Parts: sequence; structure tokens; C-alpha cells
Amino acid sequence: MFQVSGDKKERKGKKKAPALTNSEAEDDSDSSTKPIKPDTKKDTASMFQAGGDSHKEKKTKKKALPKAAGEGSEGEASESPQKNSNKKGKGKKSKKKEERPPSPIIEVDNLEDFVLRPAPQGVTIKCRVTRDKKGMDRGLYPTYYLHLDNEKKVFLLAGRKRKKSKTSNYLISIDPTDLSRGGENFIGKLRSNLMGTKFTVFDNGVNPDRANADWSNVRQELSAVVYETNVLGFKGPRKMTVIIPGMNSDNERVPIRPRNDNDGLLTRWQNKNMDNLIELHNKAPVWNDETQSYVLNFHGRVTHASVKNFQIVHGNDPDYIVMQFGRVADDAFTMDYNYPMCAVQAFAIALSSFDGKLACE
Repeated sequence: MFQVSGDKKERKGKKKAPALTNSEAEDDSDSSTKPIKPDTKKDTASMFQAGGDSHKEKKTKKKALPKAAGEGSEGEASESPQKNSNKKGKGKKSKKKEERPPSPIIEVDNLEDFVLRPAPQGVTIKCRVTRDKKGMDRGLYPTYYLHLDNEKKVFLLAGRKRKKSKTSNYLISIDPTDLSRGGENFIGKLRSNLMGTKFTVFDNGVNPDRANADWSNVRQELSAVVYETNVLGFKGPRKMTVIIPGMNSDNERVPIRPRNDNDGLLTRWQNKNMDNLIELHNKAPVWNDETQSYVLNFHGRVTHASVKNFQIVHGNDPDYIVMQFGRVADDAFTMDYNYPMCAVQAFAIALSSFDGKLACE
């Protein structure tokens, strides 16, 4: 449903059901890997600083970050210009020029560290999400896999909805064969409210009831997602709000460890207590009279129309794509993320868009 065309007209036509697709107008440039503008790197980092933090120009390069070929603006330009043919399914491997732009070379030395570490500034980490519906109950409870979208297809995360939960609850693991809550590969979870319109992303820490003396073992809240309910039914694109912890002067995520349910990201956001928090939104698509659909420019990374296609941006710079997600085949999707987001945050936000209880289409 969400269409892929580069026409950015803002004329208001008769608005049918949304068809967010991939915009093609800019696919012939190398901008498909450059949502970050090189000359605004410092401004970009400052958007995500926690309140009151004065040291805003320290670089993530001082940290043990994943290495990318030509890290920085060079690392993102490592792809050849792409033309989006809008053909369904995967491109033939023999015709590399028709394949989607892959991720820059990313080294994953320690998987657990990598998936919780913010993307390096200036590097878009490009991933692929696949949905496995095969098996006895996979139709109702499919498993989702996240890989780097490059030649090596490095596995990053797996997620699956828990069966006996009152609310939608997804376990996220760094082992595709171990999706158990008590396993050592458990890395985080996504939990929704009863309506299926608000989601919270946790890491693998313990419940506050089992906290140690200094609370260092208590789970962190990594993100929250709010889908605005659409009283008009299935007309119009989704509206999403994403809340994430801010970054400190060393470009590290500020730990948010709520002591109870009234201290979490969602409650703080609802109470307008945004200390150390950053509010993001999905980028509003533009109505295209020619295609009679809503369009977003995914720079060749999305080929299939879907209500699930989205881009997340900061209000201060809607051209800087913090993450984007979209369909490329029936059970395959691309998921790209930038600083300050990490793989677990982005994957969990993507999983929230799959939830069948969403009352906000």
C-alpha cells in the first residue's frame, strides 16, 4: 500500500487507502546510503544529546564501535548508484546492478555488544528482516530473523511472539535456535499494552523486584513506540511516535532503569517529563496525485507497497533518517538504522509493526 515514487507533490487529491512505496526519483545517485549529511554531523549528534549535556562534540570513534569501510561519509558511499526497478521479489544474483544496495562492510566482533551499541555516526547499518511462517504454529507465531544486508549475511537477532501472554510479548535473542526467556542468549523483549497500540522495548536485565543493591542488574528500557489510533478505520497512513533514551557527552545511551511501571518511558512521555529522552516520529508521506497514493523516498531500499513501510525521523531534521523499514518481498523486509539507534532498538520497533492487534491502521 505505501508507494515507491519520487514525485513529491503536495497536492491533495482524493485520498484512497494509503500506499506507501519507495520513491525512485533519487535512486540514480549514491544518496541511498547517505541519509546523513556529512557537513551536519555535529548538529546531528547534538539532536540526540540528553538534556543539559554540554559536551556535544565528542565522537563515537573513541569507543569500540563497529568498523565500516571508509567510516564516516565515505563509508556510506561505498555503494554503486542503484536504479529501483520495482520488480517483485528478489533480484537475480547474476545481475548485481539490480540488487538492493548492501550494507557497508561492518565487523561484528562480539554479537551481544554489537546489537546493543549505537550505530557509528556517519554510517547507515543496512539489514534484512525475514519472516518464517513454516511449521506447526508459525502461521500464528512466526519467527523473525535479522541479518546484515551484505554478501556475508551476518546473523544479528531473532525474535518471536510468546504464546501464553496476555499482551503481545516478543522475545529477542542473539541465537536463532534459542528463543527462550531463561536462555543465556536472551538479549531483550518487546511488550505491548492490552490494546496493542503502545510498546516498550527492554534489554535482558532483571525485573526491579529482583534488583541488587545498586540497581545495576535491573533491566533498561531501550525504546517505546506509540501508534496513534485511527478512528477513520483503514484510511490514511499510520502515525508513530518513538521515544528513546538520550545520549551522553561520550555518545553513549543514558541508562533508563525504571523502578516501577509508573517510571517508564511511556509514563514519562505522557507526563511530558522528557529529561534524558528523545522523541521521534514517523516521517509523514506525501500524497501523489499521479499514483493516487502516499509516497516516501526509500532510495531503492523498498520495492513493495505496504502499510508497514515507515521512516523514523527527529523533528529538528526530517531529512536525517534514524531508521527505516519496508517490504521487499512477501516475507522479506529491509531495515536500516543510523546513530543513535542500535540493532535491538530498531529490530524491536520493526517487530511492533507486525503485531496483529494494532488498532491503528
